Amino acid sequence: MKTEPIHSTNCEKPGELGPAMKGADVLVSALEKEGVDVVFAYPGGASMELHQSLTKSEKIRTILPRQEQGGGFMAHGYARATGRAGVCMATSGPGATNLVTCIADAFMDSIPLVAITGQVYQQFIGKAAFQETDFFGMTLPIVKHSYLVLTAADLPQVVKDAFHLAESGRPGPVVIDIPKDVQQEIFEPFFPHEVSNLEGYKLESPKATDEELLEVLSLIGKAKKPVLYTGGGIISSEAHEELKEFADLTGLPVVHTLMGVGVFDPDHEQSLYWYGMHGTVAGNWAVCESDLLLCAGARFDDRITGKVEKYAPDAYVIHFDLDQSEHNKNVHAHFPIRSDIRYALKRMCELFKANKQEKPDLKAWMKILKEWKLKYPFKYNQGKHVTSQEAVQVLYEESNGDAIITTGVGQHQMWAAQYYRFKEPRTYISSLGLGTMGFGYPAAIGAKVARPDKEVIDIDGDGSFLMNVQELATAKIEKINAKCLLLNNQHLGMVVQWEDKFYESVRGHTILCDPENIGGPENLDAIYPDYIKMCEGFGVKARRVTKREELRDAMREMLDAEEPYLLEIIVPYTEHVMPMIPQGKSAKEMLID
Repeated sequence: MKTEPIHSTNCEKPGELGPAMKGADVLVSALEKEGVDVVFAYPGGASMELHQSLTKSEKIRTILPRQEQGGGFMAHGYARATGRAGVCMATSGPGATNLVTCIADAFMDSIPLVAITGQVYQQFIGKAAFQETDFFGMTLPIVKHSYLVLTAADLPQVVKDAFHLAESGRPGPVVIDIPKDVQQEIFEPFFPHEVSNLEGYKLESPKATDEELLEVLSLIGKAKKPVLYTGGGIISSEAHEELKEFADLTGLPVVHTLMGVGVFDPDHEQSLYWYGMHGTVAGNWAVCESDLLLCAGARFDDRITGKVEKYAPDAYVIHFDLDQSEHNKNVHAHFPIRSDIRYALKRMCELFKANKQEKPDLKAWMKILKEWKLKYPFKYNQGKHVTSQEAVQVLYEESNGDAIITTGVGQHQMWAAQYYRFKEPRTYISSLGLGTMGFGYPAAIGAKVARPDKEVIDIDGDGSFLMNVQELATAKIEKINAKCLLLNNQHLGMVVQWEDKFYESVRGHTILCDPENIGGPENLDAIYPDYIKMCEGFGVKARRVTKREELRDAMREMLDAEEPYLLEIIVPYTEHVMPMIPQGKSAKEMLID
């Protein structure tokens, strides 16, 4: 370890020189300068220096998760609720590899994330040292950029660049891997005010030309069955207000992906809500029959398109996307436009009004869509027992639709989007591209830290919740009031649904309790595990509901609690998420009942 200070050589750039300090202190100072107020970090041998430095920070709250993946998903919740980069930290080797799923999840959903990891001393890199992994190499396919910091003086610039990369353009994850000797090195840091001239990365967002936008408006004016298809890009670019104005001016029906839930009021007459495998019939059929499909900030995921050859077969496809690599990747775009979507929508509104363009006559098309909406709403049968759908609907009513909802992955994830009517962006937080079970509760913790003013509830299934159940301890010790509505059906519900539909109900290891004595509403004694006792062990309040007459009172008790709380609803495993587009089928072949 060096004891004499060295000097940065970056002083020709605008910035400030700091006093001599350890690399670990430099990292924390750089994080503070980026406005970081919370880090979700689990310590270990290669990251101890970083944690020692974090203890001295008066600006950054360090939250200790109970597993690195839990910390990574807390950073997700923070990022998805705010739009700012979430920060997670782990040690080398297994600590770092436990973050890989979180990083891949951020990459798939375009979420700004900065993952910082300790690394073994440089002299041991590549020698299979204790707790060494090539984290730089293994994360390259799932990041916007990876840094292995080998020169201590580079730390301030790396941090500045990492946050810019994570948050700008199409957001995504960035890894900063720091060997222990770099953390311990003493030097006088230079904190730059500007990002580097990042090779291959344009600092200015691309903007559509007026000629392109006027052509789009002309096409809209001629269309008989147009649809405006929006996605997560509307949220990441903060373009929901521009979207509303554009929809109002043009009169286009609006449909969105699950990543775009909340960008447009589902009760608006032009809204077809969300579409895809389990989305609205009206939304799916509208896209399928459209003659003009204007895609704004979405990527034509397979859960949206179904069988590509039968996807919107008669539509002229306009595809706005910041990321040119998305053009023609999944669906052929007749008119691909690379542009920041907020700029494009705002500028089209200006051009529409400046040219005094008339709203297209879509009365016949809107009449058809209205009929589909009325005929094929989301629906369920109210039977003897409380169903997951009913529980979500009651939560929506009791919370006045004003909560931030996180989810795990499975049937409950779809029911949350179907029966909790999201009217604002960043209120539906879910792992959608990667589909990671165990996401929901740690994400709720991160979202609650970011938005203490909002009620934050994880709607989860028993299979998904159990994967990161240890984070109940984090919520309790850190006094983070994140709630969980646990829909317990004792099965891996979505896989069971596929078994019922396509595998003659043969159970391929999808029963989470004793297969000989399945628990549920009819057999309470066989419910396993006992989440109420589990919560008791964590010091978290919990309640179980088995009867409909208990549901609203229990929901109010959960919402009124000023501490972490789990409300378990025992539901039947026989429910299916409907409608459903079978894999390999088109929207016109979707199962409705």
